[in-house]
Amino acid sequence: MDADVTDSAGTPAAPDPEDPEEAARAGGPEAAGTAAPARRRRRRRLRWAAFALAVVVLVGAGIAWAAYRKLDGNIATDTSAAAELKRWEKERPSQAVRGAMNLLLIGSDTREGAGNDRYGRRGKGQRSDTTILLHLSADRKRGTAVSLPRDLMVDIPSCRSADGSSTQERFGQFNSAYTAGGTACTVRTVEKLTGIRIDHHVVVDFTGFKRMVDAVGGVQVCLPRAIDDADADLRLPAGRQTLDGEEALGYVRARKTLGNGSDTERMERQQDFLASLVKKVQSNGVLLNPTRLYPLLDAATSAVTTDPGLDSLRDLYDLTRSLRSIPSDKLQFLTVPRRSYVYDANRDELVQPDADRLFAQLRTDAPVTVTPDASGTPSADPSDSPAAVGPEGEPGQAGAPDRPAAPSPDASASGAMCG
Repeated sequence: MDADVTDSAGTPAAPDPEDPEEAARAGGPEAAGTAAPARRRRRRRLRWAAFALAVVVLVGAGIAWAAYRKLDGNIATDTSAAAELKRWEKERPSQAVRGAMNLLLIGSDTREGAGNDRYGRRGKGQRSDTTILLHLSADRKRGTAVSLPRDLMVDIPSCRSADGSSTQERFGQFNSAYTAGGTACTVRTVEKLTGIRIDHHVVVDFTGFKRMVDAVGGVQVCLPRAIDDADADLRLPAGRQTLDGEEALGYVRARKTLGNGSDTERMERQQDFLASLVKKVQSNGVLLNPTRLYPLLDAATSAVTTDPGLDSLRDLYDLTRSLRSIPSDKLQFLTVPRRSYVYDANRDELVQPDADRLFAQLRTDAPVTVTPDASGTPSADPSDSPAAVGPEGEPGQAGAPDRPAAPSPDASASGAMCG
């Protein structure tokens, strides 16, 4: 019975009909002749598969290279500012700590350029609407972003204007330095004020800011009360809102109808918004999503004008990587210690020696600590003593400014509104 269901001993198994080579060995010359075309067909299929794969790789590489070239070409280089700063190299401060970086971020209020004229009449010159000094520690474990008020009264050096003429050295409003001599004059004014060497600068205009916000899908903010600001063209209900680029621009620029109407309150709002924007960019929903990442890179590279040392995609990538390596609780946003200018309440002056102490900490790459005050406006701690540090990670204020620090009417409602 067993012989009926098993092969006899010594009887070779039947060749696998799916294997032409095995069939050829088992079946002799006739079978081998049948298997040869099959082998050729299989080789042709392999060659075509390899060719198709090579084409896909080449096309993908070509697309990636084209995208890289486009993004790299988007970045505008501020060669005129670089040349002007080179003329004044001997008077500029030297870098105090190797590896640390000081970057000046300038938000220009120019009405020139596509889309910018809707925010006001075109006039002669332009001013810096927002200026932030960003210090990155040498070990890239700390970052401090210091807002410089546009109304701060400072010494402005003699600068070369766009028409080639030279302005007189004078004492005036900080943001007028940009009008006098563009980016180079602003950089030199900040260096004269702080004693800090500015390694790089980035200028962003209105349109560029809007495009970056839109590219990440908007940025969420909490509005304790409804906003109806005709000057900022901003009308929003109270509560948690995701602002698109146009709304975000109105939100960070509005001054008359939000908070106490001061530029200080506006700077605080700008700092909070930028922190939220950085957090959104760092999220996986942007960085790991090609449909979000490429538009962000396209918007960001199109939005900026930089010095020659920061004008390539690789340079900006290295900067972004440095920012990403800093823990969120170690990236601080604060305002330089200031108070109302003694001769004009609508202008500001530095609080000393607090401001000089802050500048020295940044210049020497020392940690900057902050403590909370009644107004909640973030500013540098005036004390060198670590004992003066407030709750960890909480923004604060340097001393009590002469200007009454009226709490924002929105502050108490904010937490209850948005949780």
